[in-house]
Amino acid sequence: MPPAIPPAERLLNLVIALVNTSGRMTKEQVRTSVAGYQDAPSDDAFERMFERDKDTLRELGIPVLTVTDAGHGDDIGYRIDADAYALAPLDLTAAELGVLAMAAQLWQDQSLRTDTSRALTKLRAVGAAPEATDLVAGLAPRVRSGGGAIGPLLDAIQARQAVRFVYRAANTGEVRERTVEPWKLLARRGGWLLVGRDRGRDAQRSYRLSRIEGAVRTVGEPGAFSPPSAQELASPLLPWDERPEQVATLAVLPGRASATRARAVEAPAGAPDVAGDPSLAPLLAHRDVVHVPFRLDWELAEELVAYGDAVLVLDPPEVRRAVLHLLRTAATLDERTGGGRG
Repeated sequence: MPPAIPPAERLLNLVIALVNTSGRMTKEQVRTSVAGYQDAPSDDAFERMFERDKDTLRELGIPVLTVTDAGHGDDIGYRIDADAYALAPLDLTAAELGVLAMAAQLWQDQSLRTDTSRALTKLRAVGAAPEATDLVAGLAPRVRSGGGAIGPLLDAIQARQAVRFVYRAANTGEVRERTVEPWKLLARRGGWLLVGRDRGRDAQRSYRLSRIEGAVRTVGEPGAFSPPSAQELASPLLPWDERPEQVATLAVLPGRASATRARAVEAPAGAPDVAGDPSLAPLLAHRDVVHVPFRLDWELAEELVAYGDAVLVLDPPEVRRAVLHLLRTAATLDERTGGGRG
């Protein structure tokens, strides 16, 4: 017995049939000629399936029309109004296409990259020349991948279903399992955040997806919790949005860490006099002193550690310790996973 056709595929088959029908399709024609409806075990099951699919298409904005025969009012058929369904011609300016390209580049996760690339290719075909995107070259935001967690979390948020995952805390490095009611995914300063309610702590929390270890698993049934209020959504973001800004002092090799250099500011009042410190003279002999604003110690540390020895943290000590912790952790990865050579 052949496998049943998935609902999404059945809906697509129905759209194709109703768009291409010369006049209209009756229910009987739909049942016998559209793939997926033959799976209905009875007339009542087909009626429920077809009515549900029509409602779904209309909710999606697809104009499914009911057409009656002029001579027989009870002879009902269906079709899709092709004129109402068709998109208006697109006429994108170079600037508009450039903004769309910049938005598409935000989605760097493998699960979303293919879809955004295809969409951008189609838009370029009807817009200005591809080189028009050079108008915004270098301005595109970069958000680090959410890894394999982003897809399951998006599904769980939509279904309002709790999730369970192993999480590594930023401040303590503690690794423990969390059970969370996921509310929303947000991009915050170069990374993805999950905002939700931690059931174990009975409190609102935010979680950086890059700190989730292993797979995200669903817990319980869909619809297990109510949508959060605006106040509940805002509460876990206070540490991100209201943390006072500080300035770090870095020693950077010439020509390195361009993205960090681009955020450099003038030395603030009270900044350490590194140039007048004789003990630092060997470190500064072939480096530039750069002052960079930041809010979270570990967030800046995760950025700087990627540059290796090209960047040295001179101040504050908290950022320096966070960088050293990450480097030591990376150096012992082989030992932890048993990958070291004997």
